[in-house]
Amino acid sequence: MSTLQVIWFLLIGILLTGYAILDGFDLGLGAWHLFAKKNEHRRVLLNAVGPVWDGNEVWLLTGGGAIFAAFPPVYASVFSGFYLALILVLLGLIFRAVSIEFRHQVDDDRWRRLWDLAFSLGSLLPALLFGVALGNVVRGLQLDAAGNYVGGFLALLNPYALLVGLTGLAMFATHGALFAVLKSEGELQQQARGWVGQAWLAYLVLFLASTGWSLAAFQRGSPVLPAIASALALAAIVGIKLFAGRSAHGKAFLSSALAMVGIFGAVGATLFPDMVPAANDPALSLTVYNSSSSQNTLTVMLILALVGMPIVLGYTIWIYRLFRGKVVLGEESY
Repeated sequence: MSTLQVIWFLLIGILLTGYAILDGFDLGLGAWHLFAKKNEHRRVLLNAVGPVWDGNEVWLLTGGGAIFAAFPPVYASVFSGFYLALILVLLGLIFRAVSIEFRHQVDDDRWRRLWDLAFSLGSLLPALLFGVALGNVVRGLQLDAAGNYVGGFLALLNPYALLVGLTGLAMFATHGALFAVLKSEGELQQQARGWVGQAWLAYLVLFLASTGWSLAAFQRGSPVLPAIASALALAAIVGIKLFAGRSAHGKAFLSSALAMVGIFGAVGATLFPDMVPAANDPALSLTVYNSSSSQNTLTVMLILALVGMPIVLGYTIWIYRLFRGKVVLGEESY
């Protein structure tokens, strides 16, 4: 049974990494949306993500569902402990989705500014809070004997978690700026190239700070694998700058995605075999072994995953191939 538990730990990591890569550029592009100079530029940004944003969020829903089915106590502990933060994330995602559909419905500047603000805030808030949640999991939560979170909301806003949250925001901002470069032309593309440089510098500094803190303070096992994964992530982050400097923005975007793989790999290697470390007493930690579903449940779910994941991957590849290339505005545009 331990093999199945490890497999599901890895699959959940893959799903969450896939979400970060795919919806990460949506969130990052939304963070830059208010900085676009013209209405036409903002329309380009919205049309860049309009056909794909909802498909990207399937990865988040699937990851959450997998945690619920494979590790129910982890789902209960994390989702109850982060209840207020998750409500804010959901509100942000809802406002972001609504703004994409509503912005173009009325030809009025005040109407558009309202939904522009909703789109940006609905992108910024999840981008920050996802990192804060991840930082708290790595740091460890105050758990009781039943695995319930017993700390307060303010305890989640600790310096380490906020640092990880800012790192995640810079990561998504860099990813989104690179996507904006790939999908735009002319004045907007030049502005987006400037966004890449600004976000990348913050990303590098915050990554080094959060990684150093993590390796120094929150290693519960061997630091070798987390250090290797972090080094690979750092190399990919440096690659972003090198490729962007040569105007090879497609390769820079790929390097940004590889950096996320390295970062999530480092997080997984730091946590394993814990799913939710208990900061107050390691014996109370929720691990892949003491918080998993039954063998039958994990087996049936694995079969479903082997059928479903290729379908999701196929759909994702198809939709990105269909909407590849630069955005061209038309009557049906957002």
